[in-house]
Amino acid sequence: MNLRTAKDVINKEIKALELLRSSINKDFEKIVEVLLNTKGKVVISGMGKSGHVAKKISSTFSSIGTPSFFIHPSEANHGDLGMISARETIILISNSGETPELSNIIIHCKKKKVPIICITSEKNSTLAKESKYILEIPRNIEACPLELAPTSSTTVTIVLGDALAVAMLKKRNFTKEDFGALHPGGKLGKMLLNVGSIMKKEDEIPIIDGEKKMSEAILEMTTKGLGCVGIISKNNGKLIGIITDGDLRRNMKSDLLNQRASDIMTTKPKTLGQEVLISEALKNMNKESITSFFVTKKSIPIGIVHLHDILKY
Repeated sequence: MNLRTAKDVINKEIKALELLRSSINKDFEKIVEVLLNTKGKVVISGMGKSGHVAKKISSTFSSIGTPSFFIHPSEANHGDLGMISARETIILISNSGETPELSNIIIHCKKKKVPIICITSEKNSTLAKESKYILEIPRNIEACPLELAPTSSTTVTIVLGDALAVAMLKKRNFTKEDFGALHPGGKLGKMLLNVGSIMKKEDEIPIIDGEKKMSEAILEMTTKGLGCVGIISKNNGKLIGIITDGDLRRNMKSDLLNQRASDIMTTKPKTLGQEVLISEALKNMNKESITSFFVTKKSIPIGIVHLHDILKY
């Protein structure tokens, strides 16, 4: 019984989303442009469950580069209307379009000439008539058998908010680096750091002149403890090769210690720029089956990032 109910709810919500997909039109594109051209912030409001959805949409907007805040209708009626200036655009959410607590917000926005975008299922409602732009969601779609508890209506509203957010993200050419700058905390934020922020630098970098003997190269490799040593040109300091533990094993001969490092090195080592995300560095390490990348600038080594450095994050 419970399993059947669960599947029935899911099927009804999927059907609601399919109705939303078929009903969305070119007005959506106009609304995206309005939001993108907002000089202030995108204000979002709603009462009850619509308010919770509004908070989620506002949070998503802010996290991907569209400054936004939620305003509670009741708090707005007690002074918070001052937060809404003529520079803002506002999105009001009400399934019925007749939420009385939104009245004063609508009046204030009309006075300030703030563009009103509404999300509602009733295009002939008071809210829809007072709005400049309407995002219509399907009517009578609740998965609740009593048609009372907001279920499918909140789902389609959240999805509509996500659609707006992603559309703006693409129009802004919002990148992973931009996302990382706004999410510096937690595991996600750390994975969006770049290698320049975690790499070993200066004296920690295992490098040696290619003219030096292998005895010195092995000492440098052992001292720095990264399982490799970068070989640089004596003339210009550019990275010309790398010697790894594998190179040592392949060249293990009686005269190894007296050979030059440039004779043993593997040329054209894999490198990264310091702006590369550590998540991308990890992906490349897995792809190339290596544990370290030298970080270079104009072919000169400025750092080294090891697998263990990344795994700390």
